[in-house]
Amino acid sequence: MSVIKISKENFASEVLNSNKPVLLDFYADWCGPCRMVGPIVSEIANERNDVKVGKINVDEQPELAAQFQVMSIPMLAVIKNGKLKNQVVGYRKKEQIEAML
Repeated sequence: MSVIKISKENFASEVLNSNKPVLLDFYADWCGPCRMVGPIVSEIANERNDVKVGKINVDEQPELAAQFQVMSIPMLAVIKNGKLKNQVVGYRKKEQIEAML
């Protein structure tokens, strides 16, 4: 499964109403650590069918960034059954990200 670009328009259908856990990557194009996490997040999306993976550009989606109180990026969040279950800020290795799920 590929990474889904999440916006306020598709947030409810793709994240809140998902029947799978959702890993969200809050990022910005100018963020160096975000560019390091991005390929790892994409790899997880391609390898695992039991989770949905979405990316949220904080510059393009300030309402979603505010909703999750994003103060620093990259920020990874895991949503299960419409509720925030896990959240970390900063670069993480693949094993650490998968452990969140």
